[in-house]
Amino acid sequence: MGTHPTARRTGRGEKALRVYTWLILAWFTLPIATMIAFSFNDRVGKRNNTWNGFTVKWWGQLFAIPDLTTALQNSLSIALFSTAIATVLGTMIGIALGKHRFRGRAGVELLLFSSISAPEVVLGASLLSLFITLGVPRGYLTILIAHAMFNISYVAVVVRARLAGFDTSVEEAARDLGAGPWTTFRLVTLPMIAPGVLSAALLAFALSIDEYVITTFNAGSTLTFPLWVFGATRAGVPPQVNVLATIIFIGGVTLALLNAVVLRRRRT
Repeated sequence: MGTHPTARRTGRGEKALRVYTWLILAWFTLPIATMIAFSFNDRVGKRNNTWNGFTVKWWGQLFAIPDLTTALQNSLSIALFSTAIATVLGTMIGIALGKHRFRGRAGVELLLFSSISAPEVVLGASLLSLFITLGVPRGYLTILIAHAMFNISYVAVVVRARLAGFDTSVEEAARDLGAGPWTTFRLVTLPMIAPGVLSAALLAFALSIDEYVITTFNAGSTLTFPLWVFGATRAGVPPQVNVLATIIFIGGVTLALLNAVVLRRRRT
């Protein structure tokens, strides 16, 4: 008996879908692979866009450019501080939206999603206007405030989604056994929503460390890693940029894998 025509069409469709998926993955991976490869390029001249041979010397000269090192330090410290601020405030907002009903709740949700969906140019320009109106000099502090501001919305939305199927009876049982509000939150609520909080914090960190548009409006004379790289494109991006970007990429992938492992262990 021959294969049914419908089965043959289904088989061809599945093969085409697999090929399409792999092509899309290859398209996404190609820029990253190119970046990693050119971190080992034996550059000749100012431009690092022609392959001239393999070398690891740039990995040994990682911090040979002081301005680039300072910009990276600014990006990392701003990402860490803004993530901490956004995680604390965003988690509280997410818990309030996910567990309670109060007047103005719909307005708060609209404000959060408006902040996420608004173009970065709009957010950057509005924050710039605010700082100018208040007479706040632009620099490290204004970048930190801007990054924490837009990250709060992402954290709140992720934590709120985590609370969608939250079992409040566990909290009620803890209170029945004599636990106060803070003890119940610390020992019951927070451990149960911890995977969502961790995922939100990783997302906030990733968004902050590569933010360019909003940072441009509010940076003043302070340089972050993305701003320094964009400025360097006029004269030629040094190989150290590829090295640092590769390290940041590997660090991000490692954190994502660790988060996945933690979530899997919690499920099992």
